[in-house]
Amino acid sequence: MSPPGQNDDPEEMEVSGPEPGSEAPAMHSREAIKSVRIKAPTRGNRKLEKFLDAVNRDDEVRTWWYMAQTHAERLGMSDHSWVHMQIVLNIALRLTRLLDKGGVEGAMVTDHGMSERDAEVVVAGGALLHDVGMSIHRADHEEYSLFLAREALPRLLEGIYSEPERSIVMAEILHAIIGHRRRGQPYTVEAGIVRVADALDMAEGRTRVPLEAGQEGIHSISAAAIDQVNILAGQQRPVRLEIELNNSAGIFQVDDLLATKIRDTPLADHIEVVAEVKGESEKRLLTGFRLGG
Repeated sequence: MSPPGQNDDPEEMEVSGPEPGSEAPAMHSREAIKSVRIKAPTRGNRKLEKFLDAVNRDDEVRTWWYMAQTHAERLGMSDHSWVHMQIVLNIALRLTRLLDKGGVEGAMVTDHGMSERDAEVVVAGGALLHDVGMSIHRADHEEYSLFLAREALPRLLEGIYSEPERSIVMAEILHAIIGHRRRGQPYTVEAGIVRVADALDMAEGRTRVPLEAGQEGIHSISAAAIDQVNILAGQQRPVRLEIELNNSAGIFQVDDLLATKIRDTPLADHIEVVAEVKGESEKRLLTGFRLGG
Protein backbone atom coordinates (compact mmCIF):
# COMPACT_ATOMS: atom_id res chain seq x y z
CA MET A 1 0.00 0.00 0.00
CA SER A 2 1.32 3.46 -0.84
CA PRO A 3 1.11 6.38 1.57
CA PRO A 4 -0.65 9.55 0.52
CA GLY A 5 1.32 12.29 -1.15
CA GLN A 6 4.31 12.34 -3.41
CA ASN A 7 7.80 11.02 -2.79
CA ASP A 8 11.06 11.03 -4.69
CA ASP A 9 11.22 7.24 -4.52
CA PRO A 10 7.64 5.96 -4.97
CA GLU A 11 8.80 2.39 -5.54
CA GLU A 12 10.01 2.35 -1.94
CA MET A 13 6.64 3.39 -0.60
CA GLU A 14 5.29 -0.07 -0.04
CA VAL A 15 4.88 -2.39 2.89
CA SER A 16 5.93 -6.01 2.72
CA GLY A 17 3.62 -8.40 4.47
CA PRO A 18 -0.15 -8.87 4.71
CA GLU A 19 -2.34 -5.82 5.08
CA PRO A 20 -4.90 -5.66 7.89
CA GLY A 21 -8.21 -7.13 6.90
CA SER A 22 -6.76 -9.10 3.98
CA GLU A 23 -4.37 -11.98 4.52
CA ALA A 24 -3.49 -11.30 8.13
CA PRO A 25 -6.54 -12.88 9.82
CA ALA A 26 -6.09 -16.10 7.82
CA MET A 27 -2.43 -16.39 8.68
CA HIS A 28 -0.91 -17.79 11.83
CA SER A 29 0.32 -14.91 13.98
CA ARG A 30 3.93 -16.11 13.69
CA GLU A 31 3.72 -16.10 9.89
CA ALA A 32 2.09 -12.68 9.79
CA ILE A 33 4.73 -11.17 12.07
CA LYS A 34 7.70 -12.76 10.28
CA SER A 35 6.47 -11.58 6.87
CA VAL A 36 6.58 -7.87 7.75
CA ARG A 37 9.34 -5.66 6.38
CA ILE A 38 9.36 -1.87 6.53
CA LYS A 39 10.84 0.11 3.62
CA ALA A 40 11.69 3.76 3.10
CA PRO A 41 13.95 5.79 0.77
CA THR A 42 17.14 6.32 2.81
CA ARG A 43 19.04 8.42 0.24
CA GLY A 44 22.35 6.96 1.30
CA ASN A 45 21.84 7.68 5.00
CA ARG A 46 23.77 4.74 6.44
CA LYS A 47 22.59 5.41 9.98
CA LEU A 48 18.97 5.30 8.84
CA GLU A 49 19.62 2.16 6.80
CA LYS A 50 21.11 0.40 9.83
CA PHE A 51 18.24 1.51 12.04
CA LEU A 52 15.57 0.26 9.63
CA ASP A 53 17.46 -3.02 9.23
CA ALA A 54 17.54 -3.43 13.02
CA VAL A 55 13.78 -2.78 13.24
CA ASN A 56 13.08 -5.29 10.47
CA ARG A 57 15.07 -7.93 12.34
CA ASP A 58 13.40 -7.25 15.68
CA ASP A 59 10.63 -9.77 16.36
CA GLU A 60 9.47 -7.95 19.49
CA VAL A 61 8.83 -4.64 17.73
CA ARG A 62 7.00 -6.39 14.90
CA THR A 63 4.92 -8.31 17.44
CA TRP A 64 3.98 -5.02 19.14
CA TRP A 65 2.66 -3.81 15.76
CA TYR A 66 0.69 -7.03 15.38
CA MET A 67 -0.86 -6.64 18.84
CA ALA A 68 -1.58 -2.93 18.25
CA GLN A 69 -3.62 -3.91 15.22
CA THR A 70 -5.33 -6.70 17.17
CA HIS A 71 -6.56 -4.16 19.72
CA ALA A 72 -7.55 -1.72 16.96
CA GLU A 73 -9.74 -4.42 15.40
CA ARG A 74 -11.25 -5.26 18.77
CA LEU A 75 -12.23 -1.60 19.16
CA GLY A 76 -13.46 -1.17 15.57
CA MET A 77 -10.76 1.40 14.91
CA SER A 78 -8.88 2.20 11.72
CA ASP A 79 -5.56 0.56 10.90
CA HIS A 80 -2.81 0.73 13.52
CA SER A 81 -0.67 -2.08 12.12
CA TRP A 82 2.72 -2.05 10.43
CA VAL A 83 0.95 -0.55 7.41
CA HIS A 84 0.21 2.57 9.44
CA MET A 85 3.82 2.65 10.69
CA GLN A 86 5.11 2.34 7.12
CA ILE A 87 2.93 5.17 5.88
CA VAL A 88 3.77 7.47 8.80
CA LEU A 89 7.49 6.72 8.30
CA ASN A 90 7.42 7.66 4.61
CA ILE A 91 5.35 10.78 5.20
CA ALA A 92 7.64 11.82 8.07
CA LEU A 93 10.78 11.44 5.96
CA ARG A 94 9.11 13.37 3.13
CA LEU A 95 8.29 16.22 5.53
CA THR A 96 11.78 16.13 7.04
CA ARG A 97 13.46 16.53 3.66
CA LEU A 98 11.12 19.26 2.44
CA LEU A 99 11.65 21.21 5.64
CA ASP A 100 15.41 20.76 5.47
CA LYS A 101 15.39 21.93 1.85
CA GLY A 102 13.42 24.96 3.00
CA GLY A 103 16.02 25.82 5.63
CA VAL A 104 14.18 24.42 8.66
CA GLU A 105 16.70 22.47 10.75
CA GLY A 106 15.85 19.93 13.41
CA ALA A 107 16.97 19.91 17.03
CA MET A 108 19.62 17.33 16.23
CA VAL A 109 21.39 20.08 14.28
CA THR A 110 20.48 23.22 16.20
CA ASP A 111 20.65 21.85 19.77
CA HIS A 112 23.13 18.98 19.59
CA GLY A 113 25.52 19.89 16.78
CA MET A 114 24.76 16.66 14.93
CA SER A 115 23.44 16.34 11.36
CA GLU A 116 20.23 16.19 9.37
CA ARG A 117 20.90 12.47 8.94
CA ASP A 118 20.65 12.04 12.71
CA ALA A 119 17.38 13.98 12.58
CA GLU A 120 16.08 11.40 10.09
CA VAL A 121 16.92 8.59 12.54
CA VAL A 122 14.99 10.39 15.28
CA VAL A 123 12.02 10.91 12.98
CA ALA A 124 12.10 7.26 11.88
CA GLY A 125 12.27 6.06 15.47
CA GLY A 126 9.32 8.20 16.48
CA ALA A 127 7.29 7.16 13.44
CA LEU A 128 7.87 3.42 13.90
CA LEU A 129 7.45 3.29 17.67
CA HIS A 130 4.81 5.94 18.38
CA ASP A 131 1.90 3.49 18.64
CA VAL A 132 3.58 0.35 20.06
CA GLY A 133 1.86 1.08 23.37
CA MET A 134 -1.42 0.11 21.73
CA SER A 135 -0.18 -3.45 22.05
CA ILE A 136 -1.07 -3.00 25.75
CA HIS A 137 -4.11 -0.71 25.72
CA ARG A 138 -5.59 2.15 23.70
CA ALA A 139 -6.06 4.40 26.71
CA ASP A 140 -2.79 6.17 27.55
CA HIS A 141 -1.06 4.24 24.78
CA GLU A 142 1.43 7.07 24.29
CA GLU A 143 2.80 6.51 27.80
CA TYR A 144 2.97 2.76 27.26
CA SER A 145 4.80 3.40 24.00
CA LEU A 146 7.46 5.25 25.98
CA PHE A 147 8.49 2.40 28.21
CA LEU A 148 8.32 -0.18 25.42
CA ALA A 149 10.43 2.03 23.16
CA ARG A 150 12.89 2.65 26.00
CA GLU A 151 13.33 -1.11 26.21
CA ALA A 152 13.87 -1.55 22.46
CA LEU A 153 15.96 1.48 21.50
CA PRO A 154 19.29 0.40 23.04
CA ARG A 155 19.40 -2.69 20.84
CA LEU A 156 17.97 -0.92 17.78
CA LEU A 157 20.67 1.78 17.98
CA GLU A 158 23.50 -0.61 18.80
CA GLY A 159 26.39 -0.21 16.38
CA ILE A 160 24.98 3.07 15.08
CA TYR A 161 25.73 5.42 17.97
CA SER A 162 28.01 5.42 20.99
CA GLU A 163 27.53 7.48 24.13
CA PRO A 164 26.54 10.21 24.71
CA GLU A 165 25.03 10.47 21.20
CA ARG A 166 23.03 7.28 21.66
CA SER A 167 21.27 8.59 24.77
CA ILE A 168 20.61 11.91 23.00
CA VAL A 169 18.99 10.13 20.05
CA MET A 170 16.97 7.94 22.39
CA ALA A 171 15.71 10.91 24.39
CA GLU A 172 14.68 12.78 21.25
CA ILE A 173 12.85 9.72 19.89
CA LEU A 174 11.00 9.32 23.19
CA HIS A 175 10.07 13.01 23.09
CA ALA A 176 8.67 12.52 19.57
CA ILE A 177 6.61 9.57 20.79
CA ILE A 178 4.97 11.39 23.71
CA GLY A 179 4.59 14.51 21.57
CA HIS A 180 2.34 12.81 19.02
CA ARG A 181 -0.69 12.78 21.30
CA ARG A 182 -3.34 15.47 20.94
CA ARG A 183 -1.91 17.75 23.64
CA GLY A 184 1.61 16.43 23.42
CA GLN A 185 3.30 19.84 23.07
CA PRO A 186 6.24 18.73 20.89
CA TYR A 187 9.22 21.02 21.42
CA THR A 188 11.31 19.97 18.44
CA VAL A 189 10.94 19.96 14.66
CA GLU A 190 11.46 16.19 14.68
CA ALA A 191 8.65 15.61 17.20
CA GLY A 192 6.36 17.95 15.29
CA ILE A 193 7.04 16.00 12.10
CA VAL A 194 6.04 12.69 13.72
CA ARG A 195 2.87 14.25 15.10
CA VAL A 196 1.82 15.71 11.74
CA ALA A 197 2.82 12.60 9.78
CA ASP A 198 0.60 10.49 12.04
CA ALA A 199 -2.35 12.79 11.30
CA LEU A 200 -1.67 12.70 7.54
CA ASP A 201 -2.47 9.00 7.26
CA MET A 202 -6.00 10.04 6.32
CA ALA A 203 -6.44 9.41 2.60
CA GLU A 204 -9.12 7.24 1.00
CA GLY A 205 -9.39 3.79 2.51
CA ARG A 206 -7.34 4.67 5.59
CA THR A 207 -9.96 5.95 8.02
CA ARG A 208 -13.23 4.49 6.76
CA VAL A 209 -13.67 1.49 9.03
CA PRO A 210 -16.26 3.09 11.35
CA LEU A 211 -18.42 4.34 8.45
CA GLU A 212 -18.30 1.06 6.56
CA ALA A 213 -19.26 -0.70 9.78
CA GLY A 214 -22.36 1.49 9.99
CA GLN A 215 -21.11 3.81 12.74
CA GLU A 216 -22.23 7.12 11.31
CA GLY A 217 -21.04 10.25 13.07
CA ILE A 218 -19.22 13.44 12.21
CA HIS A 219 -15.80 11.81 12.67
CA SER A 220 -16.46 8.81 10.41
CA ILE A 221 -18.35 10.81 7.78
CA SER A 222 -15.70 13.50 7.68
CA ALA A 223 -12.90 10.93 7.44
CA ALA A 224 -14.63 9.22 4.53
CA ALA A 225 -14.74 12.52 2.65
CA ILE A 226 -10.95 12.62 2.21
CA ASP A 227 -9.81 11.16 -1.10
CA GLN A 228 -6.18 12.14 -1.38
CA VAL A 229 -3.39 13.98 0.41
CA ASN A 230 -0.52 15.47 -1.59
CA ILE A 231 2.66 16.55 0.18
CA LEU A 232 4.51 19.12 -1.89
CA ALA A 233 7.15 21.82 -1.70
CA GLY A 234 5.34 25.08 -1.03
CA GLN A 235 5.87 28.48 -2.59
CA GLN A 236 5.34 30.58 0.53
CA ARG A 237 6.33 27.92 3.05
CA PRO A 238 8.57 24.83 2.82
CA VAL A 239 5.63 22.40 2.85
CA ARG A 240 2.26 22.57 1.13
CA LEU A 241 -0.44 20.02 1.96
CA GLU A 242 -3.14 19.69 -0.69
CA ILE A 243 -6.13 17.68 0.49
CA GLU A 244 -8.74 16.53 -2.01
CA LEU A 245 -12.25 16.01 -0.62
CA ASN A 246 -15.29 14.39 -2.16
CA ASN A 247 -17.58 16.11 0.35
CA SER A 248 -17.33 19.33 2.34
CA ALA A 249 -17.81 17.31 5.53
CA GLY A 250 -14.12 16.55 5.24
CA ILE A 251 -13.32 20.07 6.43
CA PHE A 252 -14.13 18.92 9.94
CA GLN A 253 -11.51 16.17 9.72
CA VAL A 254 -8.93 18.57 8.33
CA ASP A 255 -9.51 21.12 11.07
CA ASP A 256 -10.20 18.81 14.02
CA LEU A 257 -7.43 16.29 13.33
CA LEU A 258 -4.79 17.77 11.07
CA ALA A 259 -4.86 21.44 11.99
CA THR A 260 -4.96 20.55 15.67
CA LYS A 261 -1.85 18.43 15.22
CA ILE A 262 -0.02 21.22 13.37
CA ARG A 263 -0.89 23.99 15.80
CA ASP A 264 1.41 24.52 18.79
CA THR A 265 4.31 22.73 17.11
CA PRO A 266 7.52 24.15 15.62
CA LEU A 267 6.00 23.36 12.20
CA ALA A 268 3.07 25.77 12.50
CA ASP A 269 4.78 28.54 10.52
CA HIS A 270 6.29 26.20 7.93
CA ILE A 271 3.27 24.31 6.56
CA GLU A 272 0.39 25.56 4.44
CA VAL A 273 -2.79 23.51 4.09
CA VAL A 274 -5.26 23.73 1.21
CA ALA A 275 -8.40 21.57 1.12
CA GLU A 276 -10.74 21.48 -1.88
CA VAL A 277 -13.91 19.58 -2.76
CA LYS A 278 -13.42 17.83 -6.12
CA GLY A 279 -16.02 16.72 -8.64
CA GLU A 280 -19.28 18.08 -9.98
CA SER A 281 -21.36 16.84 -7.10
CA GLU A 282 -20.70 15.72 -3.59
CA LYS A 283 -20.81 12.05 -2.73
CA ARG A 284 -23.73 11.30 -0.43
CA LEU A 285 -22.28 9.98 2.84
CA LEU A 286 -25.01 10.62 5.39
CA THR A 287 -28.00 8.31 5.11
CA GLY A 288 -29.98 10.15 7.74
CA PHE A 289 -29.70 12.32 10.85
CA ARG A 290 -31.73 12.28 14.03
CA LEU A 291 -31.21 14.30 17.18
CA GLY A 292 -32.21 12.69 20.44
CA GLY A 293 -34.58 9.75 20.68
